[in-house]
Amino acid sequence: MLCIDTGNTRTKIEVYKSDQPIHAQQVDVSTKTDLAKIIEQFNIKEAIWSSTGADYPTIAEWLDQELDLFISLSHETPLPIQIAYHTPHTLGRDRIALAVAGNNYFPENNVLVIDAGTCITYDYIDAQQIYHGGAIAPGIQMRFKALNHFTARLPLVPFDRDYDKLIGQNTQESILSGVLVAVISEMEGLIYRYFAQNQELKVLLTGGDATFLHKNLLKAFTTLYGKNFESPLKNQIFAFPNLVIDGLHQILKYNAIKDQ
Repeated sequence: MLCIDTGNTRTKIEVYKSDQPIHAQQVDVSTKTDLAKIIEQFNIKEAIWSSTGADYPTIAEWLDQELDLFISLSHETPLPIQIAYHTPHTLGRDRIALAVAGNNYFPENNVLVIDAGTCITYDYIDAQQIYHGGAIAPGIQMRFKALNHFTARLPLVPFDRDYDKLIGQNTQESILSGVLVAVISEMEGLIYRYFAQNQELKVLLTGGDATFLHKNLLKAFTTLYGKNFESPLKNQIFAFPNLVIDGLHQILKYNAIKDQ
């Protein structure tokens, strides 16, 4: 099985055999070259493609002809969860995959999936396996770039993953605090609001900034005003690096079984 995830900046693929990932890489999907090599090397018969960036209809048509089963993910794709989003045709394909993955890891819990990439998305799936929606916010890099782009004098500050000061003592530190400390506080507050409405909540972090956010959220949920604090959420937050790909694999498996 081949899972293809095209985001805003790159395309990642992962090959599965007997339910286990056996190969992963970045590919160029503007031509058939990379995908053709992978299909031949691993004898691929089934594939799924999610694109939140550009679409490549010629390549998708070729895959549909080449393989026994090819899915170009959309809101119309049969899923192992129910979509209750009011405008499913506008729902990002990556968010569909994230919802399926979150439900697969914790099928008997309410789940909040946070994807921290170009944007930060929040996606909520309840214990009845119904996806309700969530939120979309600017990602960390987008915030740094916006401060530089929309002002005359503020510099473009690089993302310092070790920065943890509350009070910035120069312009660069003030921007780091305004972006990084604010993102953690924003995320912490939203998680508490979801938890207040939906008990038995599991929080799954993924995306390029997931490791940084997971580390800092754990700090936030174990301290309060500099003192030890036993938050009910401190053991309910998990980091998963490849959650979109995980969700694509589950959707492909679900459809493969339906076709048998």
